[in-house]
Amino acid sequence: MKRFLGAAVRGAAVGSVVAAAHALVNARLMRVPAANPPQCREEVSVLVPARDEAHRIAPTVESLLGQRGVPDLEIIVLDDGSTDGTAGEVRRAAGGDERLRVVTGSAPPDGMPGKPHACAQLAGLARGRVLVFVDADVVLEPHAIASAVALLRENYLDVVSPFPRQLADGAGARLVQPLLQWSWLVFLPLRLAERSPRPSLSAANGQFLVVDAGAYHRSGGFEGIAAAVLDDIALMRAVKRSGGRGVVVDGSTVAVCRMYEDWTEVRDGYEKSLWSATGSPVGAVALSLVLAWLYVLPPVAALAGSRAGAVGYAAGVFTRVVAARHTGARVWPDALAHPVSVGVLLSLVARSWRARRAGRLRWKGRSLRESS
Repeated sequence: MKRFLGAAVRGAAVGSVVAAAHALVNARLMRVPAANPPQCREEVSVLVPARDEAHRIAPTVESLLGQRGVPDLEIIVLDDGSTDGTAGEVRRAAGGDERLRVVTGSAPPDGMPGKPHACAQLAGLARGRVLVFVDADVVLEPHAIASAVALLRENYLDVVSPFPRQLADGAGARLVQPLLQWSWLVFLPLRLAERSPRPSLSAANGQFLVVDAGAYHRSGGFEGIAAAVLDDIALMRAVKRSGGRGVVVDGSTVAVCRMYEDWTEVRDGYEKSLWSATGSPVGAVALSLVLAWLYVLPPVAALAGSRAGAVGYAAGVFTRVVAARHTGARVWPDALAHPVSVGVLLSLVARSWRARRAGRLRWKGRSLRESS
């Protein structure tokens, strides 16, 4: 048993070092929106699904109206059954600007996720050649849309997902939220992912998603993925299946998002989606074992005096440092807690599958019992 554990620790250390090297390569290859983009010559539709967002949507609206370099811009906000006066707050923040209109959305079918249904309605109303989906908790820099569209066109892509800088306060959020960017920077070969239609090589963040309108409609759009909990990744996969190209990019210089306010929101948000991200109970177990092997076993072994364990732990911390420095996240001391972060994530994966099996998945007051 001792020999087996020693081999497992050494293997994990090697795997962690290889992952760290891959993160460095990805960091160099990762596409970044330009700081001084050319003026956008196309009509752009900015589409915002909003449900009970009155407490935070005003900065989003103001940042959208403040976009530069996009002279032909329409902004549509869909009020998705809000009960807190979201529509009124949007109109107040817009101050009568005619580029923005608020529409009232229809409710999704029972048990289905609300966001893809709302986004499908928005896309049906849009007239732009480029569709920009923005969540109601995202604030964009004035050049964000022009630079994202330029990145899309200059690299002959059909969809890009500029990953916003994530604001995370409190121990729970600081432990878990950075793993979003870390996961694709460490494990996803970005340039290969641009070209490959393989589902496993797709990542996206629906907080800020830019897609060519023609490619969107050829893919079936959000209507074709109406049951998807992870609708952003599902749309990326649909565009690729229909012959398009797309990839996640570093959006930390052009967008910022406070996804969750406290640990309860973090926990509930991941409970809603992690079961879908892992695909199946077998996939969830396999992923959990691999992550525990690579990033939990080495530091435990290091505490017992293992040099290989110390190397593995250092490599894991290094991946977090690389990810943080290239996506605008906090570096120290958070990176040092990487094994704890992974442990918390694994507990959330288990919680998500328990909720899925018990039929108690909910989000924003809606049951997701029939989601798949």
